[in-house]
Amino acid sequence: MKLIDILPPENTDSDAPGGSKKRVLEHLSHFLADRMTGIDADEIYLGLLARERLGSTGIGEGIAIPHCRMASCEKITGALLKLSDPVDFDAIDAGPVDLVFALIVPEEQNDEHLQVLSSIVELLQEEGVRSQLRQASSNEALYSAITADRPTQG
Repeated sequence: MKLIDILPPENTDSDAPGGSKKRVLEHLSHFLADRMTGIDADEIYLGLLARERLGSTGIGEGIAIPHCRMASCEKITGALLKLSDPVDFDAIDAGPVDLVFALIVPEEQNDEHLQVLSSIVELLQEEGVRSQLRQASSNEALYSAITADRPTQG
């Protein structure tokens, strides 16, 4: 599975509002709900929040990967946000987060979920990739930076 299979161009936002972790998750929920059929923002928000309660999805180096599985989700869907202002996300390195890659996954796709999540973590741990994402000044540039011939495993 390639990244472009789970991240359509319209699911990137190069100037997403920061403020707080809660505000980011709320924005992300509405952002995704506007782009997915059959799932509303509250359902996404509650799913992401439940996952965050298990432990922060802030993986360090300014990256967070909020994710959840949902019964009403038909296919793995991602979104990439570059925050206008970094936020405290309770990341493992205690640093602020400015890049957020979210995943909404069908409930029954556990193996695929873990494979895609692992691939995204691996990709975002590359300093060059993070640098390109942070330099992106438009949604198109952000999308190009993340999808530059980079497959996910699966």
